[in-house]
Amino acid sequence: MPHVPLPPTPLPPELVEAAREVAAGRRTPAAPRDAATVLLLRDGPGGVETYYLLRQRSMAFAAGMAVYPGGGVDPRDADGDVPWAGPSPARWADRLGCTESEARAVVCAAVRETFEESGVLLAAPDGSADVVRTDDEGDLAGWEADRAALESRDLALGDLLRRRGLVLRSDLLHPWDAWTTPELEPRRYRTWFLAAALPAGQATRDVSGESTSVEWAPALGQAERAEAGEVAMMPPTYLTSLEAGSFATVADALADASGRDLTLFTPVPHETDDGWFFRYPDRLERLLAARGRAR
Repeated sequence: MPHVPLPPTPLPPELVEAAREVAAGRRTPAAPRDAATVLLLRDGPGGVETYYLLRQRSMAFAAGMAVYPGGGVDPRDADGDVPWAGPSPARWADRLGCTESEARAVVCAAVRETFEESGVLLAAPDGSADVVRTDDEGDLAGWEADRAALESRDLALGDLLRRRGLVLRSDLLHPWDAWTTPELEPRRYRTWFLAAALPAGQATRDVSGESTSVEWAPALGQAERAEAGEVAMMPPTYLTSLEAGSFATVADALADASGRDLTLFTPVPHETDDGWFFRYPDRLERLLAARGRAR
């Protein structure tokens, strides 16, 4: 199935046919799987920068796309004994609009996937406010072995944290957005987007086997590259990059995110005189209009 084009491009014929099949009941939508993705942010000379991975073209989902660190929830992410500091899973459930168990799993998946795909672990020694350093040359091989074991699912996040005397720092994450893949797609996710500032003194590493390359790039500049066809993005990544790039600093972006309570949004295709289009949340449609990209 072709990728959904960037808004406001009309949907290609193959997606229009899929949309008609869903609407007519000839296609049963796939059940979505829970997932988390993280906007890892830092301030740069060109504005707010975000960490991107270019996914392998062999991947089943978002092949060849520029994406944020993230992935599907591991059932063990919902374990109730994961060492935890910061807002509770119950508080996160209120913010994310889901159950407490789902919220715990989403936050754990966000922390786990960020470590797996960037080498940055949003955790601290129990009783300390200092985020752990995973790029310490004295234990780099040990951290890399732990990261690889998480990635292969040979190790659960809770087991890693307990063995190293660490606690997950949920206060370093901020709700950003929530998307469900359109019903016409054969592979679907309920994905919560969370944002985090790159902790002071931390450095990302090119560690993910699911990507051909990684980069820090100005969020707005990356969205402009997508508009120019220089990089491929799914619409939620493109729209999120536009929004993140609209803030002057990471502090401004996270201050805005701190007041958000999320509602899952599923793009639904609509037929117009000019073709079939997806509609997006109003605040993102306004960003598109400001760039002269409204329909």
